[in-house]
Amino acid sequence: MKYIVLLGDGMSDEALDVLGGKTPLQVANTPNMDLMARRGTLGMAHTVPEGYPPGSDVANLSMFGYDPSLCYTGRSPLEAASIGVELASDDVAFRINLVHLKEEEGKITMGDYSSGHISTAEGAELVTELQKQLGDENFSFHPGVSYRHLLVWHHGKEKLQLTPPHDISGQEINDFLPKGDGADDLIDLMNSSQMIFSRHPQYQQRAGQGKTPANSIWPWGQGKAPAMETFQAKFGLSGAVISAVDLIKGIGVYAGLDIVNVPGATGYVDTNWSGKAQAALDALKEKDFVFLHVEAPDEASHSGNLADKIKAIELFDALVVGPVLEGLKGLGPYRVLCAPDHPTPIRLKTHTADAVPFVIYAGEETDKTVAGYDEVSAAASGVVVEKGFRLMEMLLER
Repeated sequence: MKYIVLLGDGMSDEALDVLGGKTPLQVANTPNMDLMARRGTLGMAHTVPEGYPPGSDVANLSMFGYDPSLCYTGRSPLEAASIGVELASDDVAFRINLVHLKEEEGKITMGDYSSGHISTAEGAELVTELQKQLGDENFSFHPGVSYRHLLVWHHGKEKLQLTPPHDISGQEINDFLPKGDGADDLIDLMNSSQMIFSRHPQYQQRAGQGKTPANSIWPWGQGKAPAMETFQAKFGLSGAVISAVDLIKGIGVYAGLDIVNVPGATGYVDTNWSGKAQAALDALKEKDFVFLHVEAPDEASHSGNLADKIKAIELFDALVVGPVLEGLKGLGPYRVLCAPDHPTPIRLKTHTADAVPFVIYAGEETDKTVAGYDEVSAAASGVVVEKGFRLMEMLLER
């Protein structure tokens, strides 16, 4: 038996007036996910336990089959693992976004949480400069992907109140600056980064090209290294992870899964969709399980770009779901779980803890009376999984 999770990050949404009271999933052309919905087990799942932030870290731990209440320590330790940074027991990891802060009417606002989705090479150039000028026995800076990078505070503080920058797009930042024990140290690093970036040649280069330059770091998602049993120990299966996102790769590292890097995987609508699908099928020739993650719907949602969100959903269906379903036919019996990790409503430009639609499909050929794969049809099924990490047990029939 082969098992695969097809995860469209942030696909689910709310009904929108501009779409005639429908959601992006309802409007998007998704014949392959619709087929699974008509023939498989359709329902809704709560992937974010009560009292936890609705982040991709918590939600994807659930989607991997891990109970966040037992192993969640923060987002950044997972991202650290994905780029090979080992944390000592008293190290605290922080995600640092390369952001663009905007001054308007005497106020500083979060202009762009991604600095125009800065390239990985450009981001690494800036983070390397931060390490050169600010790195010491207390702080170290490590390049990641695009705007997503890592700060490690050795013997650091973790009881801090930090805000994800994508939660405050367009808002004044003063109320969201770091708070708590150690906040002044982080604010000092932010201020220093602003001086370094403003003098860096890249700032004028990107501005001259009409691109959004990074002018500050923004720390968040802190935590210490978690303790997780491997996927093999937990479920008795070998497996692999395919994603452009460090967080997802990091969960895979802690779960003892192979990380498959696909050339051209960007985390946005220009990603190598077909390459990811083929990589998943190739991995399943050797492995029992694959977790295939695409970030593009979530990124479009954070940007408030409805057209790109619908486009991302349709590309996911056409270039990932369809080819994977076709390819699985030659690999013997299979079971597929398709779902988002959490909703990312266009209206809010950030995540919510609401339930998400899921479908589990094992090649059934009998159609049921279901409109398709979307939030409304899934809710109408009456199937509700209260603890999202149980979805993996459903997929594996445990």
